[in-house]
Amino acid sequence: MIIRPENEGEIDAIRTLTETAFRTAPHADGTEHLIIDRLRGADALTLSLVAEEGGIVVGHVAFSPVTISDGSRGWSGLGPVSVDPSRQGKGIGGRLVREGLDRLKAAGATGCVVLGDPAYYSRFGFAPDPRLALEGAPPAYFMRVAFSPVYGEGTVSYHPGFYG
Repeated sequence: MIIRPENEGEIDAIRTLTETAFRTAPHADGTEHLIIDRLRGADALTLSLVAEEGGIVVGHVAFSPVTISDGSRGWSGLGPVSVDPSRQGKGIGGRLVREGLDRLKAAGATGCVVLGDPAYYSRFGFAPDPRLALEGAPPAYFMRVAFSPVYGEGTVSYHPGFYG
């Protein structure tokens, strides 16, 4: 399996993969594929990686810029992460997340936030931080991983592409 940046010819495959992966997810609202389309259309994908196996896209992860109310810069939001349902539970999502975080860090990012299951995302270094909040999100499920000892404090806002 190869983890690499998406290319333009894979946009439809990523859309279909994301829609399929979230179709039966209990926390999904069915718009995850549209989030990626809107972020891409706004040129707001900080990083978009695919997992390819045998020439087929079997996983995808998106990172996009977030803002923090104190004006801190260099933060991204992780998500959505999609894996072909027939391939879930085999580490593909984890490899995508790790590679994405490594690339963000290497590019000089300050940190990354995610709204998700602490049992899953803690393995990548994500942890709740009372200094960062996402309006309406349960604090235990909104987490950050910092790449710098100096980072923001305040309310986090995702790119408008997340909201339609």
